[in-house]
Amino acid sequence: MKPKYVVVIPAHNEAQYIGLTLQSVVEQTAPPYKVVVVDDNSTDTTESVAREFAKKHPYIHVIKNVSNAAHLPGSKVIRAFQTGFDTLGKDFEIVVKLDADLILPSDYFETIVSYFDDDMAVGMAGGFAYIENNKGEWILENLTDKDHIRGAFKAYRRACLEEIGGLKPAMGWDTVDELLCHYYGWKVITDARLQVKHLKPTGANYNNKARYKQGEAFYSLGYGFLITGISSAKLAFMKKKPLLFLDYMLGYFRALWQRKPLLVTADQAQFIRKYRWQKMKQKLSKTN
Repeated sequence: MKPKYVVVIPAHNEAQYIGLTLQSVVEQTAPPYKVVVVDDNSTDTTESVAREFAKKHPYIHVIKNVSNAAHLPGSKVIRAFQTGFDTLGKDFEIVVKLDADLILPSDYFETIVSYFDDDMAVGMAGGFAYIENNKGEWILENLTDKDHIRGAFKAYRRACLEEIGGLKPAMGWDTVDELLCHYYGWKVITDARLQVKHLKPTGANYNNKARYKQGEAFYSLGYGFLITGISSAKLAFMKKKPLLFLDYMLGYFRALWQRKPLLVTADQAQFIRKYRWQKMKQKLSKTN
């Protein structure tokens, strides 16, 4: 028997998109055991749209979550996810954190579940995000590497999620989770054939304060100065906004001066730095 999977969808003011997301979920060739939509303090009709789906599909549940309206990256969405996760119990093997602005291919979860079923060492799995350009074409969203799963659609083996200590309510959560997967010996699987339509650009709702958060996240991951500098330059280049490099580095130094706590232990930070250097060397060797 295939492992059971459940889905948690944090949603804040997603009335425009959540119907499309839920429709793509109910059309899956391998339906979920349970779906929990967490209406996170929405001021639009997100909740009512979700409840219409819940009326037709008994495995969809909608709960309310009262939170701060500020949309800072990481903390808000993960706290909403945790609210939904806490209602699930233990009768499942795989949990998916799904954003409310996606359209999944119909075989998405059937394919994802097969990876977990075939190899007990797989801790995380996911596809790739595609965005619509001004020509109406769906193109690969270039913000992340081919071996990284976007935070918008991450599937976890429950045992893996428990071992890494759950998801961290801070920016960088969708990087530290994968790094800790590697630290504990789990595999992270990506499948380029699974093309997920991402309907809203990443970070579209972030407020002005959030621009320093990326550098703070690099600090909290234990990257250190050199890896932070390289990562900041790369991300600013990929976003085609060179001045973001300065914001990221300022965020890093602010966190350093304030001695903010890391998201990882000292041993984990050491592993992360070593792992990051190895990945950089691998990419350099491929270009030569």
